[in-house]
Amino acid sequence: MASLNQWVAGARPRTLPAAIAPVILGTAAAHLLGRADLALAILALLVALSLQVGVNYANDYSDGIRGTDEARVGPVRLVGQRLAAPSNVKAAAMLSFAAAAMAGLALVGLSEAWIMLPLGALSVLAAWRYTGGDNPYGYRGLGEVYVFVFFGLMATLGTLYTQADAVSWFGVIGAIGVGALASAILVANNLRDIPTDIEHGKRTLAVRLGDARTRALYVALFAASVVAVLGMAWFEPWALLGLLAAPLGWTAMRTVRAGTTGRELIPVLAATGLYEVAYAVLIALGVVIGVAIAT
Repeated sequence: MASLNQWVAGARPRTLPAAIAPVILGTAAAHLLGRADLALAILALLVALSLQVGVNYANDYSDGIRGTDEARVGPVRLVGQRLAAPSNVKAAAMLSFAAAAMAGLALVGLSEAWIMLPLGALSVLAAWRYTGGDNPYGYRGLGEVYVFVFFGLMATLGTLYTQADAVSWFGVIGAIGVGALASAILVANNLRDIPTDIEHGKRTLAVRLGDARTRALYVALFAASVVAVLGMAWFEPWALLGLLAAPLGWTAMRTVRAGTTGRELIPVLAATGLYEVAYAVLIALGVVIGVAIAT
C-alpha cells in the first residue's frame, strides 16, 4: 500500500505551477480592469489545482495499466511501480475531478459566468482523455496542445472572465505566455521519456519531433513567454517586471540545450515551474504598481 508521501509524489507537485500561474495572471488582468475579486480567485485556484492533480492521477492510472510507466526515470508512478491498486488511483483521479466540479459550480454560481459550465465540463473530459479511453490524444502528440488550451488560455481567461465579466488583450497575451510555459513543462517531461515512450508505442510530440527538435521547441516556448511580457507591457508598462523571472527559465533552457537526458532532466521540470510562477507573480506585481500609480 502506498504511503502518504508516495500519494503526494504521485500527484506530481512539480506540475502544480501550471495551475497556479494562470490564476494569478488572470486575476492581475481583472485588476487592470478594476474588477479583481480575491474570493473568486481562490475558487478558480481550487478548480485549477484539482484539475491538475486529477489529470496527474488519471495519467498515472492510464499509463500504468497500459504498462507505459514500468521503466520510467521520473517521479513516483503509483500504478506502474505497483505501489497502489489501479482502482484506488482511478478513484483519486475521480475525487479530484469531483472537487474541481464542486469548486467550479460555486465559482460559476457566484460570478454568474454561466458559459463556464460547459467549458468546465469539457476541461474534465479532456483531462481524462489525455491518456485515458481507447484513443488518448496524449499518445498522438496532442498533449502540449491540451496543456496550452486548458492551462493557458482557458485557465487564465476563465479566471479573468469570472471576475471581470470581460476578456482583455492583456489577458489574452498573458494566457499565451503562461500557456507556453505550461507546455514547456510537458515538453521537458516528454523529452526525458522519449526512449521509454518509443518502446511502449506512446507517440508523444517529443517522440514525433525527435530529440533535437523537441529541445528547439522548449527554447521557442521560453522565447514566447518573453515576447508575451513585451506584449503585455504595451497595455501596462510595469508588466516588464516579469522579465526579472527570465534567469530562472534561462537556467532550465541551458540544461535542455546542453543535451542533458534521462533523470538529469528532472530538475528542468521544477525550474520551469518555478519560472512560470515567478513570471506570473512579477507581472501581477507590476499591474498592482501600475494601477496604484495611475490612481
